[in-house]
Amino acid sequence: MAFPFPFLPILLLLFPSIPLSESKLSVDYYKTSCPQFQNIIRDTVTNKQITSPTTAAATLRLFFHDCMVEGCDASVLVSSNAFNKAERDADINLNLPGDAFDVVVRAKTALELSCPKIVSCSDILAQVTRDLVIMVGGPFYTVRLGRKDGLISKASRAEESLPRTNMTMDQMIDLFKLRGFTTRELVALMGGHTIGFSHCKEFADRLYHFSKSTPVDPDFNPKYASALKTFCANYTKDPTMSAFNDVLTPSKFDNMYYQNLPRGLGLLTIDSVLVKDPRTKPFAVLYAKDQSVFFTDFSHAMEKLSVLDIKTGRKGEVRNRCDQFNSIKT
Repeated sequence: MAFPFPFLPILLLLFPSIPLSESKLSVDYYKTSCPQFQNIIRDTVTNKQITSPTTAAATLRLFFHDCMVEGCDASVLVSSNAFNKAERDADINLNLPGDAFDVVVRAKTALELSCPKIVSCSDILAQVTRDLVIMVGGPFYTVRLGRKDGLISKASRAEESLPRTNMTMDQMIDLFKLRGFTTRELVALMGGHTIGFSHCKEFADRLYHFSKSTPVDPDFNPKYASALKTFCANYTKDPTMSAFNDVLTPSKFDNMYYQNLPRGLGLLTIDSVLVKDPRTKPFAVLYAKDQSVFFTDFSHAMEKLSVLDIKTGRKGEVRNRCDQFNSIKT
């Protein structure tokens, strides 16, 4: 809901936890300035997902990588130049799927034709992510709009802000806590792994080099590990080789990811740890039993993620192109 400016001080007194920048967002932000916004996003998302079914998972991952670094400001979309190594070229971001970048570019191109210089790339990324999640069976959640695109994109900041596949649970909880997320919200957001894939190199140590006495991680289901070893045998020669995060329903957003974990079907180290650590196990078990609870918690966590450290007013800009700032910045 949008509030007239004179009532903002009262709003913030009643709800002091709402940052001023966040209070400027509204669901119908483009109702007057770009009335075709929702329709253009919906058409773009539908066409892209039909032709490239991995787009939903790719975009959800891209959105998470964007928000966790500089906040949800489309900083991950910026390309490097001679003066600056941008976020997207950080080692941890090099394998972000191209389909995710492409769906944003397509939407931006269509929106620029309809309402030039009005819609930010950060709002586009937030909206296409939600619509794609719904397309593959996930829950609806509210996306408030009015973000501006960030003015900073540095690879070094990505390296220090994003979770890695081999992190301990202590490290994961600490990282998410720094961004304002509870352990329950961490487990709910991990449910995004119910769609998408991971490259073999991200879990190869669990298959071939777990320890000197035990090459294969014993937390793996033996048959699953054997199949993965065969499939990923040439991963050093072909770094693009990958496997689905959810081996049973990889294209459907559901709670199967959590059901897989106690069966030894968690692909990444951070997946398998969810059902071992006493701080996260109760939530993983709950989501495995009740998909509606998972959907509710995931929706709340995504709404919270989508307004993380957003920029409004002069703290950002509406980029003419999503891959570059409107003026060269070092």
